[in-house]
Amino acid sequence: MIEEQGNFNGGERRFNALFIEMSIRLFVIGFLAYWTFVIIAPFGAMIVWSVVLAVALYPLFDRLSPLLGHRPTVAAALITLAALVIVIGPVTWMGVGAIDPVKGVIAGFDSGDIVIPPPPASVKDWPIFGPQVFEYWELASTNLRSAFSQLLPQLKPVGEYLLGMARNAGVGTLKFLLSVILSGFLLAYAPQLMIGMRALARRIDPTNGVSYLNLTGATINAVSRGVVGLSVMQAVIGGLGMWLADVPGANLLTITILVLGIVQIGPLIVVAPVVFWAWTTLSTPVAIGLTICMLTVNYMDNVLKPFIFAHGLSTPIPIIFLGVIGGVLAHGVAGLFVGPVVLAVVWELGNAWIAEETAALDQEGAAVTTELLETPGSSELTAPSSDSASA
Repeated sequence: MIEEQGNFNGGERRFNALFIEMSIRLFVIGFLAYWTFVIIAPFGAMIVWSVVLAVALYPLFDRLSPLLGHRPTVAAALITLAALVIVIGPVTWMGVGAIDPVKGVIAGFDSGDIVIPPPPASVKDWPIFGPQVFEYWELASTNLRSAFSQLLPQLKPVGEYLLGMARNAGVGTLKFLLSVILSGFLLAYAPQLMIGMRALARRIDPTNGVSYLNLTGATINAVSRGVVGLSVMQAVIGGLGMWLADVPGANLLTITILVLGIVQIGPLIVVAPVVFWAWTTLSTPVAIGLTICMLTVNYMDNVLKPFIFAHGLSTPIPIIFLGVIGGVLAHGVAGLFVGPVVLAVVWELGNAWIAEETAALDQEGAAVTTELLETPGSSELTAPSSDSASA
C-alpha cells in the first residue's frame, strides 16, 4: 500500500513538473508572438501590399532574370525602378491636378474675380427657407467675403475632415511607395521564399496546404493583372487623351475612370460627358480624336473583360466593390489596389475550403450508401415486396 502511494505521488510530481514546464513554454511562445505582433503591426499593411505586388510581378521577374544572365538582383532592381516610375508619375500628376482647382478658387476669392449674380425676386416666395436664402444670396452677391465668414464656424469641421483625408492620403501614398521597394527585395529572394512558403503551407495543412498556396497566387495574378491592370490601362489611355485635349479637370476624371473600372461599374459615366463636351467646345478633328480615345476606353471592358473572367477570375463584383471601398477607407490610395486583391483571395480560399468539405461529405455519404446496398438483406429493407406492390 505504501509502495503504491509512493508510485502515485511520484507520478503526480512528474505530471506537475511537466505541466509547469509546458506552461512556461507556452507563456514564452505567447509573449514572443505578442511582442512580434506589436513590432510588426505598424508595417502590416506595407507587408501585405509588398507581397501582393511581388506575386503580381513575379511572372515578369521570371522572364527577365534569364535575359540578364540569371542575375535576380539586377532583374528585381530594374522592375522596382520601373514600378516606382510608373507609380510616382501618375500619382504626382493626379495630385497636382487635384490641388490646382482649389488654388484657383482661393486665388479668385482673394482677388475678387469670383462674382455671384444677385438672386431673382422669386426666391423670396420659396416655402420655409425662401427669405433666408434670398437674404444670404444677396449678401454673397455684394460682399462675398462677409458671406463666407458667416459660414466659417460650420465649415471648420468639414475643413478639418478634408485636411485629415489629405494627410492620410499622403501617408498612404508614401507607404505604397515603400511597399514597392520592399517587393523588390522579395523578388530578389523569390526562389528561397517560395520554398519556405511551401514548407509552411505543408506544415499548416499537409493535405491541401500547397494547393491553397497555389490558389492564392493564381487569384492575386488574376485580380492584379485582370481587374486592376485593365482599370489602370483604361485610366492611362483616357487620362492621356484628356490631357492632350486640355479637358478641364482631366486629373480628377482620370481618377474617376480608375475607380469605376476597379469597382466594375465602367467608365461610361465619365466618357459620355467628355465626348459631349468635346463636340460642343473643340474643333472637329480634335473632337474626333478625343472621341476615338474615350470610346476605346469605354469598349475595353466589352473586349477584354470576357478574357479576364474566362481565365479563372470568379470573384463576384460586390466583393471587388467592398474591397475597393474598405481598402480606400483603411489604407488610402494603396487600398484602392490592394483591397480588392485581399478580399478576392479570402473569397477564393473560402470557396475552396467549403468545396473540399462538401466533397468529403458527399464521398462519405456515397460510401455509407454503397455499404448499405452491399449488406445482405438490405434489398429487403429498401425495396418493396411483390405482395405490397400488388396490393
